[in-house]
Amino acid sequence: MNQTIEKFGYPGTLVKELEHWVILLRPAQITLGSLVLAAKSDPTAYSALPVEAFAEQAEAVRLIEGALGTFCAYERINYLMLMMVDPNVHFHVIPRYSKARSWNGIEFADAGWPGPPQLGTAIPLSAEQVCALVAELSANFG
Repeated sequence: MNQTIEKFGYPGTLVKELEHWVILLRPAQITLGSLVLAAKSDPTAYSALPVEAFAEQAEAVRLIEGALGTFCAYERINYLMLMMVDPNVHFHVIPRYSKARSWNGIEFADAGWPGPPQLGTAIPLSAEQVCALVAELSANFG
């Protein structure tokens, strides 16, 4: 796995692994269910991914949207390819909603709704919370 995937806590944050992509829980939750969709290969340019990764990305997006729809009933979803600090190809997946969601006694408001997500309002999870949320989300991926 590349350094970006490792920075986001792999393997402890792994929700689903495909041939070319991993879907990881984002340890700092911008909104409930925030994920990282990361290419397993080393390129730092989106255009450098193998053709097969682009085809599989469609499957990854379908899996993500189905699982998060069930888990947190998002109203919109944002895929942000930022790659400023973490260089390998990845997207931050942020489910969006107009009313706060609760999980495990924590309230997750979408501070930016209906505008751009406010990344600085992310709620960092403890190691135990990460494990619990990974297990719960993984079940929604089948």
